Amino acid sequence: MGVTTYTQDIITQVDPSRIFKALVLDADSLVPKLMSQVVKNIETLEDDDGRSIKKMNFVEGYPIKYLKHKIHVIDNKNMVIKYSLIEGEVLGENLEHISYDVRFEGSENGGCICKTTSEYHTNGDFIVKEEEIKEDKEKAIELFKVVEAYLLANPFAYS
Repeated sequence: MGVTTYTQDIITQVDPSRIFKALVLDADSLVPKLMSQVVKNIETLEDDDGRSIKKMNFVEGYPIKYLKHKIHVIDNKNMVIKYSLIEGEVLGENLEHISYDVRFEGSENGGCICKTTSEYHTNGDFIVKEEEIKEDKEKAIELFKVVEAYLLANPFAYS
């Protein structure tokens, strides 16, 4: 098994506590609402004192059917979430799982810097291609920008 690690910083104009609440604490209802053309729903399959397994189901016709994430840590005080993608077509035969460590930090302009460290745990000698990482980064940016736009248009949401 190999591990490929990458980091990504996403900068938003929204206060870190608001975007953390929206993307982490209320993702189950907000993400399907804002991205209904892609995400059908998010289900909690297991819940064990903050550690849970969530299944994100995609709309019919989308290239993937679902993703399962295992939540390891949600730290409300420090605005950190650690989770893993444990099941779904994107893993294929070559990836065992993908681990994420996401930290929401304040920036000088009053916005947020979302710092993500992703670890791709591969099966055998497989090497993750740069295109796959780029695609994942673009999807993360898209999600953040959709939520950012919603929060900017609704200044009292998640305050």
